[in-house]
Amino acid sequence: MDAAIITIMALLFLSFVALGVFVTVKAAKAAKRGVDRTLGQARRTVEDTTLRAKSFGQTGVAGELARLRLSLRTSMRATQEALQAGVGQDASLKESLDLFHRLSGHGLELDDDLRRLEREPDRAYVSGQLPELAARTERITTSADALRRAARDRALKFAEDDLSSLSAQIDVEAGALRHWTGLETTQEQAQGTTSRATPAGEAWGRPAGAAGQSDQGSPGAGGEPSAIAAPDPRRTAYPWEKSARPETTT
Repeated sequence: MDAAIITIMALLFLSFVALGVFVTVKAAKAAKRGVDRTLGQARRTVEDTTLRAKSFGQTGVAGELARLRLSLRTSMRATQEALQAGVGQDASLKESLDLFHRLSGHGLELDDDLRRLEREPDRAYVSGQLPELAARTERITTSADALRRAARDRALKFAEDDLSSLSAQIDVEAGALRHWTGLETTQEQAQGTTSRATPAGEAWGRPAGAAGQSDQGSPGAGGEPSAIAAPDPRRTAYPWEKSARPETTT
């Protein structure tokens, strides 16, 4: 019995140790991903700032290469952010995002070529490559801009259609809420008709004909009491009133 207890305790201890190691590894990986993401963002920010400074501060081949890289990176990043933000709400953008991933391969290849040419000492050779590089950059950025603008126009169209439908529903509801003039007239006409059709006796809760029947059926009125005018203890004046319990005779 003691050996079984010791074995169970050992297994529990090993389970807790394994769980602790697993949690620690997961936390370390998550922290590493966070650090890598932060470093990546910082590196991109530094590169963008450097390229922006070169494009405005330098002339000639170096400045043109910096402008091409900056234009490429700006267009691709804006398109990626727009598609990734919209695909969660519009599943049809998934195909557009797949096309962008294929386009990104060409963009990364072009960016690598531009980066290598920045370190090329033969400026005459780099100058000869600039027209072809500018054409490639133009083709890639035009395609990226087309995807981004189409996704944005699609989102705006859906938002406009939804707003138009909502506005129409609100107009209908507002018109129904403002339709009190006809309702008041109908209520007044109904009240006037009820007042004219209700005899004076019924206005005070006394059924029409009850007075005549009571006078005819009451003793001393010159006639015998009428059986039809006799009150029925089993009937009530209103359906929601309880019937009077008959007295028990002994």
